[in-house]
Amino acid sequence: MTKYLVYDVFTSEPFSGNPLAVVPDAHGIAEDDLLRIAREFNFSETNFVLPPKDAANTARVRIFTPTRELMFAGHPTIGTAIALAGLGRGDGEMVLELGVGPIPVTVANGHARFVTRVPLETAPAASLPALAMCLSLKPSAIRTDHHAPIEAGLGTPFTLVELTELADLEAASPNIDGFRAAASDPGRLAVLAYVRQGQAIEARMFAPLGGILEDPATGSAAAALAAYLGQVDGSSQRFAMP
Repeated sequence: MTKYLVYDVFTSEPFSGNPLAVVPDAHGIAEDDLLRIAREFNFSETNFVLPPKDAANTARVRIFTPTRELMFAGHPTIGTAIALAGLGRGDGEMVLELGVGPIPVTVANGHARFVTRVPLETAPAASLPALAMCLSLKPSAIRTDHHAPIEAGLGTPFTLVELTELADLEAASPNIDGFRAAASDPGRLAVLAYVRQGQAIEARMFAPLGGILEDPATGSAAAALAAYLGQVDGSSQRFAMP
């Protein structure tokens, strides 16, 4: 029997935050079964821990959504580091090998943090009307004076869409037909809609074609957004995302 752990990440309250399944010893699981297992859990991500390719590192980690493998994701990195520390397989400093390369993670007092130096990649996004349809909003709800919608990622791409008002963010709802019409790759389109108020950001992430109707919090999307806004503003940025 293969053991697994389930964590709620980005929270101190059970049954809130982001759920994550961690298989701490995935050695011996058939390649074809990895996606099937992730689909069975049906969480936004399921992680499989394997021996590291470099013996100096802590572990190799493969991340799966219900529909595909990801090269990088935020809350799975945090949750897996906590899991390995709890199993005595890592001290305060560890290095996890992800699809984007080694990621240093620090674990202390039940908390984990990591730094990624993966270069930001950008690409054109779907049209503004198409994205408005994805979010069940009017095109006028999307703000473009700071930046137009753009696809950006640090290993996992997200379409970043700035909205005009918090009321628009609250009203947003994923339109499946809109996502199907806008997506060139159905499993790839993930939309992070956000409102910026100074250094505070409210955001919601939708990826219904990837099996994630809405993610409670998305670390990899937040990292991509911070990196992109730093690029737009021309300086290093620090944001609070309550």
